[in-house]
Amino acid sequence: MQKPFDAVLVVSFGGPLGLDDVRPFLANVLRGRRVSPERLDEVVHHYEHFDGVSPITELTMRQADGLADLLRRFGPELPVYVGMRNWKPFLADTLAEMSAAGVRRAIGFITAAQKTYSSCGQYKQNVADARKELAARGLADVEVTFVDDWNTHAGFIAANAVHVADALKRLAPEHRAGARVVFTAHSIPTPMADKSVYVANLHAAARAVMALVGSHDFSVVYQSRSGRPEDPWLTPDVNDFLRDEHARGALTAVVMCPIGFLCDHVEVLWDLDREALETCRALGIPATRAKAVNDDPRFLALMADVVRTTYARHAEHRRLPIVPANPPERIEGPPPQRGRPTK
Repeated sequence: MQKPFDAVLVVSFGGPLGLDDVRPFLANVLRGRRVSPERLDEVVHHYEHFDGVSPITELTMRQADGLADLLRRFGPELPVYVGMRNWKPFLADTLAEMSAAGVRRAIGFITAAQKTYSSCGQYKQNVADARKELAARGLADVEVTFVDDWNTHAGFIAANAVHVADALKRLAPEHRAGARVVFTAHSIPTPMADKSVYVANLHAAARAVMALVGSHDFSVVYQSRSGRPEDPWLTPDVNDFLRDEHARGALTAVVMCPIGFLCDHVEVLWDLDREALETCRALGIPATRAKAVNDDPRFLALMADVVRTTYARHAEHRRLPIVPANPPERIEGPPPQRGRPTK
């Protein structure tokens, strides 16, 4: 029986792998956007603080390896490839590798939980552009079918809840009961947010996490704004929120959870561990930061579950082969068989 899919494609943001990569990487990220040279230099400094290496590539590869292991153990056994939007391995190169290996249909998993254009729509457009590049290179197309939404999937919620609980334990016992959990996500332009379910997704996931943690004291805030000061973006900024809540005596302790990110990459390490935790220290607020889901086994199980669900759904509704309008009574020779993927 012909399989409905030949492989899985994990699509991620990408990140520099050294100091020489930082500015070319940022040029890809900021292509078509108006960002001042001063702001660009500021962001370059953030990456230089980590020797130009973003952990996102290693963490995404670990996620992909964990997914591949689960698929080998429990099926369906499919090779897992990684393609990045802004740095190596670039999507077009990964799709070319898949095409050369005989992959013609892949399940796509985008590493973004909440839906908006910049977190999901743009990734899908990048995949479509990479498929056009396959044609330009004279390679066979790789059709990509994306998994369904998983923003409140049990694996995503459980991984975040466990990480929040671990962060709460790192607070002194006398601060735990009154600690506020502050969920953070990347700020986006408000016109984009108004046309999407991004904010609703964030709040739904935060409520589900808190239900497992056993508390209802939480807030959703934003970080990593990169637009012009005069353009409206989602607020409050995490640092403004911490100062304002402290000023009105509403914060005794804080746990920050980057629920809008799947990896502890540079924006999390700088904006939260460097800046937001420093804000808390300056204000005298006891604070810890929960890890992103990273390669938590619960998140890996989520990846395998949604891949398996997509595979099963298409196996049940396989497309019929295309036949001539008036087929001959008998077709000589055996039907063509697709070889096993070799990666």
